[in-house]
Amino acid sequence: MKKSGSLAIAEEDAAAARAEEKAAFLLRLRSGGIRDLDLLRALEKVPREMFVPHRFVDLARRDLALPIGCGQTLTEPSLVARMIAALGLTQDHRVLEIGTGSGYATAILAEIAAQVISIERFQTLAIAARLRLERLGKQNVEVIFADGLSVPASAGPFDRILIHGRLDCPPAAFAGLLPEDGRIVMARRDAQVTWRQVLVELRRGPDGDLVETVLGPCRLPALLAGTAEVL
Repeated sequence: MKKSGSLAIAEEDAAAARAEEKAAFLLRLRSGGIRDLDLLRALEKVPREMFVPHRFVDLARRDLALPIGCGQTLTEPSLVARMIAALGLTQDHRVLEIGTGSGYATAILAEIAAQVISIERFQTLAIAARLRLERLGKQNVEVIFADGLSVPASAGPFDRILIHGRLDCPPAAFAGLLPEDGRIVMARRDAQVTWRQVLVELRRGPDGDLVETVLGPCRLPALLAGTAEVL
């Protein structure tokens, strides 16, 4: 059945508004210092609105952290972009992600890297994220319900590790999951002011030690060990 003229116009207007909103979203990220073209293309391609509860769809393209269930939040896109930019991803990289959440950052990682292994401690979130990624046709991603702080050495090596949370320091075993020049990006408490947080990059040197670079302030929840007994 042919659509009425008014309905067709309304749909065209809605599509134009979505396009303008996406353009503004990407412009904000660029103005915030994101210059990596592969990352910008991935941010443009992955629909953040698909990864938030329906009641928050109108806020999906804003730079806001949004609740996603199980007491967890979807990190604001500017911080997600900063974290992924710090990884320095290439198409050859194998990535370990700790804290799948809704799967939004996972989808962006999968657009750039060769393979992504993502671990989530809440089974409900892991299942939902897996379904969203399947709907997007992501074939280079595996979402696992497990304790992200107890990754066995046999799972490695990983070129990059992205930790969606605050840790005082990464588990000692994580260094063993990285090759030389491999990187971890995570948050930790500011050594000078304990109530503040900083985003850091940890790069494995030739001697196996992790060399830290502070990237700037951030705000992420503390990362908990184990899996959730419910949810």
